[in-house]
Amino acid sequence: MFLLLPFDSLVVNLLGISITVLFTLLLVFIIVPAIFGVSFGIRKVYMKTLLKIFQWATLRIERGAKEKNHPLYKPYVNGIIAKEPTSLEEEIKEIRRSGSGKALDTPEFELSDIFYFCRKGIETIMDDEVTKRFSAEELESWNLLSRTNYNFQYISLRLTVLWGLGVLIRYCFLLPLRIALAFTGISLLVTGTTVVGYLPNGRCKEFLSQHVHLMCYRICVRALTAIITYHDRENRPRNGGICVANHTSPIDVIILASDGYYAMVGQIHGGLMGVIQRAMVKACPHVWFERSEVKDRHLVAKRLTEHVQDKSKLPILIFPEGTCINNTSVMMFKKGSFEIGATVYPVAIKYDPQFGDAFWNSSKYGMVTYLLRMMTSWAIVCSVWYLPPMTRQPEEDAVQFANRVKSAIARQGGLVDLLWDGGLKREKVKDTFKEEQQKLYSKMIVGNHEDRSRS
Repeated sequence: MFLLLPFDSLVVNLLGISITVLFTLLLVFIIVPAIFGVSFGIRKVYMKTLLKIFQWATLRIERGAKEKNHPLYKPYVNGIIAKEPTSLEEEIKEIRRSGSGKALDTPEFELSDIFYFCRKGIETIMDDEVTKRFSAEELESWNLLSRTNYNFQYISLRLTVLWGLGVLIRYCFLLPLRIALAFTGISLLVTGTTVVGYLPNGRCKEFLSQHVHLMCYRICVRALTAIITYHDRENRPRNGGICVANHTSPIDVIILASDGYYAMVGQIHGGLMGVIQRAMVKACPHVWFERSEVKDRHLVAKRLTEHVQDKSKLPILIFPEGTCINNTSVMMFKKGSFEIGATVYPVAIKYDPQFGDAFWNSSKYGMVTYLLRMMTSWAIVCSVWYLPPMTRQPEEDAVQFANRVKSAIARQGGLVDLLWDGGLKREKVKDTFKEEQQKLYSKMIVGNHEDRSRS
Protein backbone atom coordinates (compact mmCIF):
# COMPACT_ATOMS: atom_id res chain seq x y z
CA MET A 1 0.00 0.00 0.00
CA PHE A 2 2.78 2.43 0.92
CA LEU A 3 4.57 1.57 -2.33
CA LEU A 4 1.65 3.00 -4.29
CA LEU A 5 1.74 6.39 -2.58
CA PRO A 6 4.56 7.86 -4.72
CA PHE A 7 2.73 6.71 -7.86
CA ASP A 8 -0.55 8.27 -6.68
CA SER A 9 1.27 11.49 -5.86
CA LEU A 10 2.81 11.54 -9.35
CA VAL A 11 -0.62 11.09 -10.98
CA VAL A 12 -2.09 13.93 -8.92
CA ASN A 13 0.83 16.19 -9.82
CA LEU A 14 0.53 15.39 -13.52
CA LEU A 15 -3.23 16.01 -13.41
CA GLY A 16 -2.69 19.35 -11.68
CA ILE A 17 -0.05 20.37 -14.21
CA SER A 18 -2.33 19.35 -17.10
CA ILE A 19 -5.24 21.41 -15.75
CA THR A 20 -2.97 24.41 -15.19
CA VAL A 21 -1.55 24.18 -18.72
CA LEU A 22 -5.04 23.78 -20.22
CA PHE A 23 -6.39 26.79 -18.31
CA THR A 24 -3.35 28.86 -19.32
CA LEU A 25 -3.84 27.96 -22.98
CA LEU A 26 -7.55 28.85 -22.74
CA LEU A 27 -6.73 32.16 -21.12
CA VAL A 28 -3.94 33.14 -23.52
CA PHE A 29 -5.28 31.87 -26.85
CA ILE A 30 -9.07 32.13 -26.45
CA ILE A 31 -10.38 34.21 -23.54
CA VAL A 32 -7.95 37.16 -23.73
CA PRO A 33 -8.23 37.48 -27.56
CA ALA A 34 -12.04 37.33 -27.18
CA ILE A 35 -11.93 40.19 -24.65
CA PHE A 36 -10.04 42.42 -27.08
CA GLY A 37 -11.82 41.16 -30.21
CA VAL A 38 -8.72 39.78 -31.93
CA SER A 39 -7.92 36.39 -33.44
CA PHE A 40 -4.69 34.48 -33.98
CA GLY A 41 -6.11 32.71 -37.06
CA ILE A 42 -6.12 29.28 -35.40
CA ARG A 43 -9.77 28.64 -36.31
CA LYS A 44 -9.17 29.43 -40.00
CA VAL A 45 -6.22 27.03 -40.14
CA TYR A 46 -8.44 24.44 -38.44
CA MET A 47 -11.18 25.02 -41.04
CA LYS A 48 -8.79 24.69 -43.99
CA THR A 49 -7.43 21.43 -42.53
CA LEU A 50 -10.97 20.06 -42.20
CA LEU A 51 -11.77 21.00 -45.80
CA LYS A 52 -8.78 19.01 -47.06
CA ILE A 53 -9.82 15.98 -44.97
CA PHE A 54 -13.42 16.23 -46.24
CA GLN A 55 -12.22 16.42 -49.84
CA TRP A 56 -10.05 13.33 -49.41
CA ALA A 57 -12.88 11.42 -47.70
CA THR A 58 -15.36 12.40 -50.43
CA LEU A 59 -13.05 11.29 -53.23
CA ARG A 60 -12.39 8.01 -51.43
CA ILE A 61 -16.12 7.37 -50.96
CA GLU A 62 -16.89 8.18 -54.60
CA ARG A 63 -14.14 5.87 -55.84
CA GLY A 64 -15.24 3.06 -53.55
CA ALA A 65 -18.90 3.44 -54.53
CA LYS A 66 -17.97 3.38 -58.20
CA GLU A 67 -15.89 0.22 -57.76
CA LYS A 68 -18.75 -1.56 -55.96
CA ASN A 69 -21.41 -0.12 -58.26
CA HIS A 70 -23.36 1.40 -55.36
CA PRO A 71 -25.53 4.52 -55.70
CA LEU A 72 -23.89 7.41 -53.87
CA TYR A 73 -26.30 10.33 -53.90
CA LYS A 74 -30.06 10.52 -53.82
CA PRO A 75 -31.48 11.54 -57.19
CA TYR A 76 -33.24 14.89 -57.44
CA VAL A 77 -31.84 16.23 -54.19
CA ASN A 78 -33.17 19.74 -54.81
CA GLY A 79 -36.66 18.77 -55.94
CA ILE A 80 -38.52 16.09 -57.87
CA ILE A 81 -41.15 18.11 -59.72
CA ALA A 82 -40.38 20.74 -62.34
CA LYS A 83 -42.86 23.60 -61.93
CA GLU A 84 -43.43 26.56 -64.20
CA PRO A 85 -44.84 29.84 -62.89
CA THR A 86 -48.32 29.79 -64.47
CA SER A 87 -51.67 30.99 -63.16
CA LEU A 88 -54.70 28.90 -62.22
CA GLU A 89 -56.67 30.22 -65.20
CA GLU A 90 -53.91 29.43 -67.71
CA GLU A 91 -53.48 25.86 -66.47
CA ILE A 92 -57.22 25.12 -66.46
CA LYS A 93 -57.54 26.50 -70.00
CA GLU A 94 -54.67 24.24 -71.07
CA ILE A 95 -56.46 21.22 -69.58
CA ARG A 96 -59.70 22.16 -71.34
CA ARG A 97 -57.88 22.71 -74.63
CA SER A 98 -56.30 19.25 -74.54
CA GLY A 99 -59.37 17.43 -73.23
CA SER A 100 -62.89 18.69 -73.75
CA GLY A 101 -62.61 20.56 -77.02
CA LYS A 102 -65.25 23.08 -75.85
CA ALA A 103 -64.89 26.84 -75.90
CA LEU A 104 -62.17 27.92 -73.55
CA ASP A 105 -64.19 30.80 -72.14
CA THR A 106 -67.24 28.72 -71.24
CA PRO A 107 -68.59 29.85 -67.85
CA GLU A 108 -69.86 26.46 -66.79
CA PHE A 109 -67.96 24.11 -64.55
CA GLU A 110 -66.29 21.27 -66.44
CA LEU A 111 -65.37 17.91 -64.99
CA SER A 112 -61.87 18.22 -66.42
CA ASP A 113 -61.21 21.18 -64.07
CA ILE A 114 -60.96 18.67 -61.24
CA PHE A 115 -57.72 17.32 -62.69
CA TYR A 116 -55.99 20.65 -62.03
CA PHE A 117 -56.75 20.53 -58.30
CA CYS A 118 -55.91 16.81 -58.08
CA ARG A 119 -52.54 17.38 -59.72
CA LYS A 120 -51.76 20.34 -57.47
CA GLY A 121 -52.65 18.31 -54.40
CA ILE A 122 -50.43 15.38 -55.42
CA GLU A 123 -47.55 17.73 -56.27
CA THR A 124 -47.83 19.33 -52.83
CA ILE A 125 -47.74 15.94 -51.13
CA MET A 126 -44.81 14.66 -53.17
CA ASP A 127 -42.76 17.86 -53.11
CA ASP A 128 -43.94 19.84 -50.08
CA GLU A 129 -42.01 23.11 -50.14
CA VAL A 130 -43.05 23.90 -46.55
CA THR A 131 -42.45 20.74 -44.52
CA LYS A 132 -39.01 20.10 -46.00
CA ARG A 133 -37.88 23.52 -44.69
CA PHE A 134 -38.05 22.07 -41.17
CA SER A 135 -35.66 19.16 -41.68
CA ALA A 136 -31.88 19.20 -41.85
CA GLU A 137 -30.37 20.03 -45.22
CA GLU A 138 -28.87 16.88 -46.74
CA LEU A 139 -25.20 17.01 -47.67
CA GLU A 140 -23.76 15.71 -50.90
CA SER A 141 -20.61 14.47 -49.20
CA TRP A 142 -19.65 12.89 -45.90
CA ASN A 143 -18.37 15.37 -43.30
CA LEU A 144 -17.28 12.64 -40.84
CA LEU A 145 -20.12 13.64 -38.50
CA SER A 146 -22.77 11.25 -39.75
CA ARG A 147 -23.31 9.06 -42.77
CA THR A 148 -25.41 11.49 -44.75
CA ASN A 149 -24.87 9.70 -48.05
CA TYR A 150 -27.62 7.62 -49.56
CA ASN A 151 -26.99 3.87 -49.15
CA PHE A 152 -23.58 4.36 -47.53
CA GLN A 153 -21.43 1.23 -47.58
CA TYR A 154 -18.15 0.23 -45.95
CA ILE A 155 -15.36 1.62 -48.12
CA SER A 156 -11.99 1.15 -46.42
CA LEU A 157 -10.33 0.64 -43.05
CA ARG A 158 -8.55 4.00 -43.26
CA LEU A 159 -11.85 5.85 -43.72
CA THR A 160 -13.43 4.03 -40.79
CA VAL A 161 -10.42 4.73 -38.56
CA LEU A 162 -10.55 8.40 -39.58
CA TRP A 163 -14.24 8.57 -38.56
CA GLY A 164 -13.46 6.93 -35.20
CA LEU A 165 -10.58 9.34 -34.61
CA GLY A 166 -12.96 12.21 -35.34
CA VAL A 167 -15.39 10.93 -32.71
CA LEU A 168 -12.62 10.85 -30.10
CA ILE A 169 -11.46 14.36 -30.96
CA ARG A 170 -14.96 15.84 -30.89
CA TYR A 171 -16.19 14.15 -27.71
CA CYS A 172 -13.00 13.82 -25.67
CA PHE A 173 -11.22 17.09 -26.56
CA LEU A 174 -13.52 19.63 -28.23
CA LEU A 175 -16.62 18.96 -26.08
CA PRO A 176 -14.93 19.51 -22.66
CA LEU A 177 -13.08 22.54 -24.04
CA ARG A 178 -16.28 24.09 -25.39
CA ILE A 179 -18.26 23.40 -22.23
CA ALA A 180 -15.56 25.16 -20.20
CA LEU A 181 -15.65 28.16 -22.55
CA ALA A 182 -19.47 28.31 -22.51
CA PHE A 183 -19.51 28.17 -18.71
CA THR A 184 -16.89 30.93 -18.59
CA GLY A 185 -18.78 33.15 -21.00
CA ILE A 186 -22.16 32.74 -19.27
CA SER A 187 -20.65 33.22 -15.81
CA LEU A 188 -18.89 36.41 -16.87
CA LEU A 189 -22.09 37.67 -18.54
CA VAL A 190 -24.18 37.19 -15.39
CA THR A 191 -21.48 38.56 -13.08
CA GLY A 192 -20.46 41.46 -15.31
CA THR A 193 -23.96 42.72 -16.11
CA THR A 194 -25.00 42.43 -12.46
CA VAL A 195 -22.05 44.55 -11.33
CA VAL A 196 -22.56 47.11 -14.12
CA GLY A 197 -26.24 47.28 -13.25
CA TYR A 198 -25.43 48.90 -9.88
CA LEU A 199 -23.66 51.81 -11.56
CA PRO A 200 -25.59 55.07 -12.11
CA ASN A 201 -26.93 55.65 -15.61
CA GLY A 202 -24.50 57.48 -17.85
CA ARG A 203 -21.80 57.07 -20.46
CA CYS A 204 -19.58 55.03 -18.16
CA LYS A 205 -22.31 52.46 -17.51
CA GLU A 206 -23.20 52.29 -21.20
CA PHE A 207 -19.54 51.84 -22.18
CA LEU A 208 -18.93 49.07 -19.64
CA SER A 209 -22.22 47.32 -20.46
CA GLN A 210 -21.40 47.29 -24.18
CA HIS A 211 -17.95 45.81 -23.66
CA VAL A 212 -19.13 43.23 -21.12
CA HIS A 213 -21.80 42.01 -23.56
CA LEU A 214 -19.38 41.90 -26.52
CA MET A 215 -16.68 40.14 -24.49
CA CYS A 216 -19.02 37.42 -23.20
CA TYR A 217 -20.71 36.80 -26.55
CA ARG A 218 -17.31 36.48 -28.24
CA ILE A 219 -16.27 33.88 -25.68
CA CYS A 220 -19.52 31.99 -26.37
CA VAL A 221 -18.80 32.19 -30.11
CA ARG A 222 -15.45 30.54 -29.50
CA ALA A 223 -17.22 27.88 -27.43
CA LEU A 224 -18.86 26.82 -30.71
CA THR A 225 -15.66 27.25 -32.74
CA ALA A 226 -17.69 29.66 -34.84
CA ILE A 227 -15.97 31.09 -37.89
CA ILE A 228 -17.98 34.13 -38.97
CA THR A 229 -17.44 36.39 -41.96
CA TYR A 230 -19.12 39.80 -41.67
CA HIS A 231 -19.83 41.79 -44.84
CA ASP A 232 -20.68 45.50 -45.30
CA ARG A 233 -20.18 46.49 -41.68
CA GLU A 234 -20.88 50.12 -42.55
CA ASN A 235 -24.58 49.10 -42.67
CA ARG A 236 -24.66 47.80 -39.10
CA PRO A 237 -27.85 48.74 -37.19
CA ARG A 238 -27.92 52.08 -35.40
CA ASN A 239 -29.72 53.29 -32.29
CA GLY A 240 -33.45 53.83 -32.61
CA GLY A 241 -33.86 51.20 -35.34
CA ILE A 242 -34.91 47.58 -35.68
CA CYS A 243 -32.57 44.82 -36.85
CA VAL A 244 -34.41 41.96 -38.57
CA ALA A 245 -32.78 38.73 -39.74
CA ASN A 246 -33.68 35.28 -41.01
CA HIS A 247 -33.84 32.71 -38.24
CA THR A 248 -32.07 29.33 -38.26
CA SER A 249 -30.96 28.74 -34.71
CA PRO A 250 -30.93 30.22 -31.19
CA ILE A 251 -27.24 30.91 -31.75
CA ASP A 252 -28.23 33.56 -34.33
CA VAL A 253 -28.37 35.93 -31.36
CA ILE A 254 -24.77 35.13 -30.37
CA ILE A 255 -23.58 35.41 -33.99
CA LEU A 256 -24.97 38.95 -34.33
CA ALA A 257 -24.35 40.16 -30.78
CA SER A 258 -20.64 39.28 -30.99
CA ASP A 259 -20.28 42.02 -33.63
CA GLY A 260 -22.81 44.58 -32.37
CA TYR A 261 -24.72 45.84 -29.36
CA TYR A 262 -28.45 45.10 -29.38
CA ALA A 263 -31.51 45.28 -27.16
CA MET A 264 -33.09 41.83 -27.07
CA VAL A 265 -36.82 41.16 -27.26
CA GLY A 266 -38.39 38.04 -25.81
CA GLN A 267 -40.48 36.30 -23.23
CA ILE A 268 -39.35 36.06 -19.62
CA HIS A 269 -38.16 32.55 -18.76
CA GLY A 270 -37.39 30.71 -15.58
CA GLY A 271 -34.34 28.70 -14.54
CA LEU A 272 -30.90 29.55 -15.90
CA MET A 273 -32.32 31.59 -18.78
CA GLY A 274 -34.30 33.68 -16.31
CA VAL A 275 -31.18 34.38 -14.24
CA ILE A 276 -29.34 35.55 -17.38
CA GLN A 277 -32.27 37.76 -18.46
CA ARG A 278 -32.59 39.44 -15.07
CA ALA A 279 -28.84 40.14 -15.00
CA MET A 280 -28.77 41.50 -18.55
CA VAL A 281 -31.69 43.89 -18.11
CA LYS A 282 -29.90 45.57 -15.18
CA ALA A 283 -27.11 46.73 -17.47
CA CYS A 284 -29.02 47.25 -20.73
CA PRO A 285 -32.63 48.22 -21.62
CA HIS A 286 -33.73 44.89 -23.08
CA VAL A 287 -37.46 44.37 -23.72
CA TRP A 288 -38.74 41.32 -21.85
CA PHE A 289 -42.42 40.33 -21.76
CA GLU A 290 -44.39 38.22 -19.33
CA ARG A 291 -46.05 35.13 -20.79
CA SER A 292 -49.48 36.80 -20.59
CA GLU A 293 -48.22 39.95 -22.34
CA VAL A 294 -46.77 38.19 -25.38
CA LYS A 295 -50.24 37.46 -26.80
CA ASP A 296 -51.31 41.11 -26.49
CA ARG A 297 -50.23 42.52 -29.86
CA HIS A 298 -51.15 46.10 -28.94
CA LEU A 299 -49.08 46.00 -25.75
CA VAL A 300 -46.09 44.53 -27.57
CA ALA A 301 -46.33 47.15 -30.33
CA LYS A 302 -46.60 49.93 -27.73
CA ARG A 303 -43.49 48.77 -25.85
CA LEU A 304 -41.47 48.45 -29.05
CA THR A 305 -42.66 51.84 -30.34
CA GLU A 306 -41.62 53.54 -27.09
CA HIS A 307 -38.20 51.92 -27.36
CA VAL A 308 -37.43 52.92 -30.96
CA GLN A 309 -38.71 56.47 -30.49
CA ASP A 310 -35.85 57.05 -28.05
CA LYS A 311 -32.90 57.49 -30.42
CA SER A 312 -30.46 56.99 -27.58
CA LYS A 313 -31.59 53.39 -27.04
CA LEU A 314 -30.01 50.39 -28.74
CA PRO A 315 -31.43 48.85 -31.92
CA ILE A 316 -33.89 46.03 -31.27
CA LEU A 317 -32.98 42.58 -32.58
CA ILE A 318 -36.00 40.68 -33.96
CA PHE A 319 -36.48 37.47 -35.98
CA PRO A 320 -39.82 38.08 -37.74
CA GLU A 321 -40.24 34.48 -38.96
CA GLY A 322 -41.07 33.47 -35.41
CA THR A 323 -39.52 30.00 -35.77
CA CYS A 324 -36.31 28.35 -36.99
CA ILE A 325 -36.01 27.47 -40.70
CA ASN A 326 -33.34 25.12 -42.07
CA ASN A 327 -31.32 27.92 -43.75
CA THR A 328 -32.43 27.02 -47.26
CA SER A 329 -35.22 29.60 -47.40
CA VAL A 330 -36.89 32.59 -45.75
CA MET A 331 -40.54 32.22 -44.79
CA MET A 332 -43.23 34.80 -44.05
CA PHE A 333 -42.28 37.72 -41.82
CA LYS A 334 -44.80 38.65 -39.15
CA LYS A 335 -45.97 42.21 -39.81
CA GLY A 336 -45.86 43.43 -36.18
CA SER A 337 -42.31 44.82 -36.23
CA PHE A 338 -42.97 46.56 -39.56
CA GLU A 339 -46.00 48.52 -38.31
CA ILE A 340 -43.98 50.62 -35.87
CA GLY A 341 -42.59 53.01 -38.47
CA ALA A 342 -38.94 52.70 -37.44
CA THR A 343 -35.95 52.29 -39.75
CA VAL A 344 -35.36 48.60 -40.47
CA TYR A 345 -31.84 47.19 -40.81
CA PRO A 346 -32.03 43.83 -42.66
CA VAL A 347 -29.40 41.17 -41.98
CA ALA A 348 -28.91 37.94 -43.93
CA ILE A 349 -27.32 34.92 -42.22
CA LYS A 350 -26.14 31.90 -44.19
CA TYR A 351 -24.55 28.84 -42.52
CA ASP A 352 -22.22 26.33 -44.17
CA PRO A 353 -23.70 22.90 -43.23
CA GLN A 354 -20.64 20.83 -44.12
CA PHE A 355 -18.94 21.69 -40.81
CA GLY A 356 -22.03 21.34 -38.64
CA ASP A 357 -25.78 21.75 -39.03
CA ALA A 358 -26.85 24.87 -37.11
CA PHE A 359 -30.58 24.35 -37.73
CA TRP A 360 -32.63 23.71 -34.59
CA ASN A 361 -35.51 21.34 -35.24
CA SER A 362 -37.35 22.15 -32.02
CA SER A 363 -40.03 19.54 -32.69
CA LYS A 364 -37.36 16.83 -32.75
CA TYR A 365 -34.62 17.98 -30.35
CA GLY A 366 -34.77 19.72 -26.98
CA MET A 367 -32.45 22.61 -26.19
CA VAL A 368 -29.95 20.46 -24.26
CA THR A 369 -29.75 17.88 -27.06
CA TYR A 370 -29.41 20.62 -29.65
CA LEU A 371 -26.55 22.32 -27.79
CA LEU A 372 -24.82 18.96 -27.41
CA ARG A 373 -25.05 18.46 -31.17
CA MET A 374 -23.63 21.94 -31.73
CA MET A 375 -20.72 21.39 -29.34
CA THR A 376 -19.83 18.03 -30.87
CA SER A 377 -19.82 19.30 -34.45
CA TRP A 378 -16.59 20.32 -36.14
CA ALA A 379 -17.38 24.03 -36.25
CA ILE A 380 -20.10 26.57 -37.00
CA VAL A 381 -19.21 28.46 -40.18
CA CYS A 382 -21.42 31.24 -41.47
CA SER A 383 -21.55 34.51 -43.38
CA VAL A 384 -23.42 37.62 -42.25
CA TRP A 385 -24.45 40.42 -44.60
CA TYR A 386 -25.55 43.82 -43.29
CA LEU A 387 -27.94 45.26 -45.86
CA PRO A 388 -28.63 49.00 -46.35
CA PRO A 389 -31.37 50.38 -44.05
CA MET A 390 -34.92 50.33 -45.37
CA THR A 391 -37.95 52.46 -44.50
CA ARG A 392 -41.63 51.98 -45.21
CA GLN A 393 -42.83 53.79 -48.34
CA PRO A 394 -45.96 55.98 -48.22
CA GLU A 395 -47.93 53.63 -50.50
CA GLU A 396 -46.88 50.46 -48.66
CA ASP A 397 -48.74 48.67 -45.90
CA ALA A 398 -46.94 46.67 -43.21
CA VAL A 399 -47.30 43.36 -45.09
CA GLN A 400 -45.83 44.76 -48.32
CA PHE A 401 -42.95 46.34 -46.41
CA ALA A 402 -42.25 43.05 -44.61
CA ASN A 403 -42.24 41.15 -47.94
CA ARG A 404 -39.86 43.69 -49.48
CA VAL A 405 -37.41 43.32 -46.60
CA LYS A 406 -37.74 39.51 -46.70
CA SER A 407 -37.02 39.44 -50.43
CA ALA A 408 -33.87 41.52 -49.95
CA ILE A 409 -32.61 39.15 -47.23
CA ALA A 410 -33.38 36.06 -49.33
CA ARG A 411 -31.67 37.51 -52.40
CA GLN A 412 -28.50 38.46 -50.51
CA GLY A 413 -28.25 35.17 -48.60
CA GLY A 414 -28.99 32.96 -51.61
CA LEU A 415 -32.15 31.65 -49.93
CA VAL A 416 -35.54 30.70 -51.38
CA ASP A 417 -38.18 33.39 -50.81
CA LEU A 418 -41.40 31.71 -49.61
CA LEU A 419 -44.77 33.28 -48.76
CA TRP A 420 -45.77 30.48 -46.37
CA ASP A 421 -46.09 31.12 -42.64
CA GLY A 422 -43.47 29.35 -40.53
CA GLY A 423 -46.25 28.64 -38.04
CA LEU A 424 -47.28 25.75 -40.32
CA LYS A 425 -44.46 23.87 -38.59
CA ARG A 426 -46.96 23.08 -35.82
CA GLU A 427 -50.33 24.36 -37.04
CA LYS A 428 -52.72 23.49 -39.84
CA VAL A 429 -53.16 25.63 -42.94
CA LYS A 430 -55.49 28.53 -42.26
CA ASP A 431 -58.88 28.53 -43.95
CA THR A 432 -58.02 31.84 -45.62
CA PHE A 433 -55.43 30.09 -47.82
CA LYS A 434 -58.05 27.58 -48.97
CA GLU A 435 -60.62 30.31 -49.53
CA GLU A 436 -58.14 32.26 -51.65
CA GLN A 437 -57.87 29.38 -54.14
CA GLN A 438 -61.64 28.97 -54.14
CA LYS A 439 -62.10 32.69 -54.87
CA LEU A 440 -59.66 32.55 -57.79
CA TYR A 441 -61.54 29.67 -59.40
CA SER A 442 -64.92 31.24 -58.68
CA LYS A 443 -63.80 34.57 -60.10
CA MET A 444 -62.64 32.86 -63.28
CA ILE A 445 -66.07 31.31 -63.88
CA VAL A 446 -68.26 34.15 -62.61
CA GLY A 447 -66.12 36.75 -64.33
CA ASN A 448 -66.41 34.98 -67.70
CA HIS A 449 -70.14 34.63 -67.19
CA GLU A 450 -70.53 38.37 -66.53
CA ASP A 451 -68.48 39.19 -69.62
CA ARG A 452 -70.70 36.99 -71.79
CA SER A 453 -73.85 38.55 -70.31
CA ARG A 454 -72.65 42.02 -71.25
CA SER A 455 -71.84 40.89 -74.78
